[in-house]
Amino acid sequence: MRYRFPGRRLFDAFIDLPFALPTAVAGIALTAIYAPNGWVGSIAAVFGWRIAYTPVGILIALTFIGLPFVVRTLQPVLEDLDREVEEAAATLGATRFQTVTRIVVPAILPALLTGFTLALARAIGEYGSVIFIAGNIPYVSEIAPLLIIIKLTEYNYAAATAIAMIMLLISFALLLAINLIQGWSRRRFSRG
Repeated sequence: MRYRFPGRRLFDAFIDLPFALPTAVAGIALTAIYAPNGWVGSIAAVFGWRIAYTPVGILIALTFIGLPFVVRTLQPVLEDLDREVEEAAATLGATRFQTVTRIVVPAILPALLTGFTLALARAIGEYGSVIFIAGNIPYVSEIAPLLIIIKLTEYNYAAATAIAMIMLLISFALLLAINLIQGWSRRRFSRG
């Protein structure tokens, strides 16, 4: 982060929590918070919303475990971003919105895409933090790693292998995308 503020270290620790927390513990905690009788889930239930055992709960769990990848990839880029360029843009009459969209976003875009791709690659195979909050409701909140385990317990090795191969191909494509983005970023900023 570019700015110092009270509680920054606590905020940093919260961002890094998914790295240190066992995934099953994260899943149980998220389920306890977002279940209909949980702290957030009970508030959502007042409005008729369900979070746990729905795709929304899965999205929240995957965001929780993927956020550190995005933040830790973006943070050094934002810290190294030259403030003088932003100040020059303001001096030349650019609004804050123009400065952000024309200077900041293009500079952080490769890191943002890399962080997002890393988070997505992690999310594809995530099991522990998602299994509890997903609830494994058929055609609603099933996850691919659990489908593999179900197919294996049914001795349907061909189906388990097919699902695993699809996950492998998606993960490989995402890692290839990360490498291409990083190569593009190096070429783009080494010229400038």
